[in-house]
Amino acid sequence: RKQAAEYSTSSSEEELESKPSLTHKAKRALRKRRKLEKETKQLIKQEELKRLHKAQAVQRQLEELEERQRALEIFGVELERELRGEADSGTKDENQMLHEWFELVMEKNKLMRYESELLIIAQELELEDHQSRLEQKLREKMAIDGKSQGTACSSPHGRSVP
Repeated sequence: RKQAAEYSTSSSEEELESKPSLTHKAKRALRKRRKLEKETKQLIKQEELKRLHKAQAVQRQLEELEERQRALEIFGVELERELRGEADSGTKDENQMLHEWFELVMEKNKLMRYESELLIIAQELELEDHQSRLEQKLREKMAIDGKSQGTACSSPHGRSVP
């Protein structure tokens, strides 16, 4: 019995001695977790900036595309007038004007396909941004849940024990 009493005393002394190391370990784990959270936030910010730059580039390309389409439209209207004989065609013959008109239509179709591609890229960027915001909300909710669970120990029966 004396040995058992000594053993229990020594084990409680060991617990007291190990508690400072537990708090040290907990502090270290907390620092590590905060560092990881900070790095994650930085990565998220970098990805957000990349998406922003890409979105701005897509917007500029769409504006340039719109200007080119307007210029083609103006040229096409003038060419159609010449084909109908409403405007002075000068030295151009009908075959040359038809050839120019078909090239114009091909160029316009090419620009429309390019515009569709740019709009798809813009939509993809919006979806990526939305996904990023949802992931951030999820991380925040999980962090809140983790903190509330960390403050109260849970018993094997699922009830919180202070």
